[in-house]
Amino acid sequence: MLERKTWKRAQEEFQQAKVALIPVGSTEQHGPHLPLGTDFLIAKTLAEAAAVETGAICTPVIPIGLSEHHRQFWGTLWVKPDYFRGYLRGIAESLAYHGIKRIIYVNGHGGNMAALQEVCRGLHHQGIYALAWQWWWAVAELSAELFPQAGSHAGEPETSMVLQVAAELVDREALAEAAAGAAPRWGIQRFGTDVSFDTLDFSKSGATGDPRRATKRAGERLYRAALERLVGLVHWLEELPDRGLRPKDHKP
Repeated sequence: MLERKTWKRAQEEFQQAKVALIPVGSTEQHGPHLPLGTDFLIAKTLAEAAAVETGAICTPVIPIGLSEHHRQFWGTLWVKPDYFRGYLRGIAESLAYHGIKRIIYVNGHGGNMAALQEVCRGLHHQGIYALAWQWWWAVAELSAELFPQAGSHAGEPETSMVLQVAAELVDREALAEAAAGAAPRWGIQRFGTDVSFDTLDFSKSGATGDPRRATKRAGERLYRAALERLVGLVHWLEELPDRGLRPKDHKP
């Protein structure tokens, strides 16, 4: 979106907009049936659609994140957490220089979330109000209704979303292979904690759940619900008074 504008057109949009969206994802394995770009493709599609609907600024997508736990699967890329945090912080600071201090990181990869939340807290101290948003949190109830006990990675909901946003990239012939080597859920739980470190510790195919149950119809419902929630968040952030954006003063 922003990358398609001239600086003159960008000037007009920055002077009108109050919120910026930064789509963030990963380039990592998503089983044998989904593309490596699954996370950033979904984040990019949702962020761009929300920007069109609301007039928010939408930056280019950040396509590589914190994915080292998928490293044994070919094609997975990752960066060090401190690089990732610094890069995302810098983008927000450059937006703030242009006058946009209300920012939403539209995140497509769960492994990024802890770092994103840390960045948001730091930016808050700088007078920049940033939030990290994930589509699967936003549609958790609908997802549970559509797919009880679904896999969280390359499973039913995520595969359905890719069928909605980039169906041509889904290898339907590999769905059976994905399901056969999938874990029922993410990680290995022992005595109240996850004792796994890498995806390969518990999933041979890199997937979880049963992606064969994914449908384009479910993907359409998930996508529309997620977009509605993201648009609602943009409008809420636009209307929030300036005093609601600042950190509270020290207690007397």
